Amino acid sequence: MPFYKKMGEVPRKRHTIFRKEDGSLYREQVMGTKGFSGIQSILYHHSPPTSITKSELLQDCRVQYENQADLSHRHFHSHEYTEGSDAVMGRQYLLGNEDVLIGVVNPSKPMDFFYRNGDGDEVLFVHYGSGKVESTFGTLHYKPGDYIVIPIGTIYRVIPDTGESKFLVIETNSWITTPKRYRNEHGQLLEHSPFCERDFHGPEKLETHVDHREYEVRTKSRGFMHSHTYNHHPLDVVGWDGYLFPYTFNVDDFEPITGRIHMPPPIHQTFEANNFVICSFVPRLYDYHPDAVPTPYFHSNVDSDEVLYYVEGNFMSRKGINEGSLTLHPSGIPHGPHPGKIEASIGKKETAELAVMIDTFRPLRVVKQARRFEDPEYKYSWV
Repeated sequence: MPFYKKMGEVPRKRHTIFRKEDGSLYREQVMGTKGFSGIQSILYHHSPPTSITKSELLQDCRVQYENQADLSHRHFHSHEYTEGSDAVMGRQYLLGNEDVLIGVVNPSKPMDFFYRNGDGDEVLFVHYGSGKVESTFGTLHYKPGDYIVIPIGTIYRVIPDTGESKFLVIETNSWITTPKRYRNEHGQLLEHSPFCERDFHGPEKLETHVDHREYEVRTKSRGFMHSHTYNHHPLDVVGWDGYLFPYTFNVDDFEPITGRIHMPPPIHQTFEANNFVICSFVPRLYDYHPDAVPTPYFHSNVDSDEVLYYVEGNFMSRKGINEGSLTLHPSGIPHGPHPGKIEASIGKKETAELAVMIDTFRPLRVVKQARRFEDPEYKYSWV
């Protein structure tokens, strides 16, 4: 995030002597992006973050995509995936390309290991459930509607509360940030932005662990899962400061932009990354021109694929959609409201829908395992 945060103890000047009470040095780690040209934070560890006692190749985690099928709209019932596990190893991927992987997970137990994504940032959208994320930057709590944004290289683990939980998972090979058009030259969010810095919540408490026993950190990188064993607790940071850290943003804090006539999807944009964007469709007033047609017009995604994950409410332009439905409308062919939805929207004043949209600028492919959750008749539902 483009604002400064500090937690714990740090020396007055960076890259200078910083000693513990016993006279030994804390170990400084610069964690940054874009080869020292992007945002960064500086962390101070009790033990070197490089000191591992064992390194193993754990498993191949490259997804297998289906062979090229007919170009058509797709609908997947992600709620039919009911297997519980931890927040990492239980991920069921549905779609992906060179820039992003999209899936779901049902965190039913705490992670008994720590994890870091070595390829890019992650976004975990909390459909339902609550709990906490412990990380090298501190602990943050999550609740339904939270986007949990975790920067590349962050060591963390998810500990869900009791009860059912479900996340929409978005893994990147780049960074996640707010849309550039909503920021000034200094990175501050502008007045016309649908959110402000007060809506973003970083770690609440820095918990420093200094015990020395074996801890496993699993690292996903280059299509494989790797296991590294440390002889000290990986969350041993005594202090840090900078602009790079995990945070939450709740979808209820997204303030929708409305107009007299139908506004295009970019008004819903919440985040952007390399070759894709994330948007939030939230409860809002409809268009207020006396002759307005509130539903979206038919449109062709000439250079992007559209994914919609339906969270709750009655989505104004769709039929046969349930909570947890995920649709793919590929580029190359038009899509739009289902029959009857245009007429039914005229005169309506508001919508209570809640959905997450992902638009990608390279074609998405369907993961083979996703076929078992698919509604094969969806592509014919406009007839």
